[in-house]
Formats: sequence, structure tokens, C-alpha cells
Amino acid sequence: MVEITQSAQTYLAGLLAKQEAKDVGVRVFITEPGTPMAETCIAYCRPEETQEDDIKVAYEQFDGYIDARSEPFLEGALVDYAEDRMGGQLTIKAPNAKVPKVSDDSPLEDQINYVLHSQINPSLASHGGMVSLIEIVEDNVAILQFGGGCQGCGMVDVTLKDGVEKTLLETLPQLTAVRDVTDHSVTENAYF
Repeated sequence: MVEITQSAQTYLAGLLAKQEAKDVGVRVFITEPGTPMAETCIAYCRPEETQEDDIKVAYEQFDGYIDARSEPFLEGALVDYAEDRMGGQLTIKAPNAKVPKVSDDSPLEDQINYVLHSQINPSLASHGGMVSLIEIVEDNVAILQFGGGCQGCGMVDVTLKDGVEKTLLETLPQLTAVRDVTDHSVTENAYF
């Protein structure tokens, strides 16, 4: 689980005490876990803001909530606070945040992100482009957005159909379709 040092707990408890609401804790989660884009985050968490599957941890000075989806990627995570000449700095180290931990029973979102970041984006990067998952909608349709050199590129339809969609549907048969929501009228960085 996430280790929060005594100095970090004291610092966080001081911040939490300044909140108007009562029983505010902290929530620890990772955005885009298991990908090169992963970022470890810590945020205030009021009791009504907890998620149903959060893992509650009673720290000495407050309650913490660990995002269940992020939990495997938070193994070995450490939150620390060190005072310095500028006041102090809270640091979060999560050495496993970017390590892919994807299996057939992982959430579909994690599986899609893994394929995008490990198979598709390296190819698109040679053109200065990339693609990101925005959301999964009804009937397991992946909504994607292109960026960089792919935004506004004249070949994006070919890239989507013959590259991205084909790879995702072959790799993840539970997906039914892929849709692009990118505004391709913006062509400043387009590859072609």
C-alpha cells in the first residue's frame, strides 16, 4: 500500500485542518496507470467524493483512499515531505506507476491504453503524432483523439482504419468499434 511518512502526514493533516468540510481525507490515484503517460496524484477527498471501490486506509492523522484501479501500480509508493529553505516540498514516488500490469482480466481501458502506448504511439511518434483514449462508451466503442502531427493530417482516416482500429480490434476482440473525435480542421502541426 502507499506509505505516507510521518512528516508527510503532519504536513497533509495541517492542510486538511484548513478545509471547511469535516472528515476530509486524501485520495491517491494514478492517471493512465501502466503507461508512459502515468502520473501519480494526491487530492483532497471529502466523504461524499469517495468511489465505491476505493480502498480505505486509516493513517495515523487522517483517512486515505486508494483508487482500486491504481492500487497495483502503487505498490512501493512513498509520499514524503521535506522542509527546505523555501518552506518544504511534498514528493510522491511511485516506481511502478508506469510499469505495464495488463492482463486479460484488466479493465478494458487499461488494455486499450497499453496497446496505444506500446504498439501504436511509437509508430505515430515518427510523424510527431499520437493518439489517446478519451473514453469507452456503450457497446465497447473506444473514443480516441489524435494529437501532434496526426491532428489535421490528410492521411488520418487511413491511419485510423488501417492502423489504429485494425490493431485495437485484432488485439482486443471485446472492442466493437473505434471512433475519432479529433477536430482535424486544425492543421498547424499536421504531418502532411
